[in-house]
Amino acid sequence: MIMENTKAPEFNLTDQEGKMRSLTEFLGKPLILYFYPKDDTPGCTTEACNFRDDYSIYLELGVAIVGVSPDDLKSHEKFASKHSLPFPILADIEHKVSEAYGVWGKKKSFGKEYYGVKRTTFLIDSEGIVRKVFKGVKPANHSEEVIDVIKNIEKK
Repeated sequence: MIMENTKAPEFNLTDQEGKMRSLTEFLGKPLILYFYPKDDTPGCTTEACNFRDDYSIYLELGVAIVGVSPDDLKSHEKFASKHSLPFPILADIEHKVSEAYGVWGKKKSFGKEYYGVKRTTFLIDSEGIVRKVFKGVKPANHSEEVIDVIKNIEKK
């Protein structure tokens, strides 16, 4: 997994509107890059909707938000539209970006092992350096946790 205080890997993925997005595009302001397993599942929906509900706070703080999952563009378009998500959701179908960030790996559910995205969020600063890694994210209060960290970093 990418460590704090290291350069964030570049990415070039398509969002739910068919637009190619890259890390370079977001340089100059902090970025919340969050990886989640699957569109329209309970935890992923809760996480995305909490980021949506707090979006005005992120805008006030000058922070961009980008979600990433292995779902395809059609799934992302439906998910973003259904839940009125105001930020890009990127399709990492081949999970190359998830692998580059170290969030793709073996998981276990109901006794079965499989590979997938480990819910993780990266706070990347305006120069592309990872300042905080949130592992084992609990969707219900994650956005609030991220906002608290951003505000504390600003105070320093």
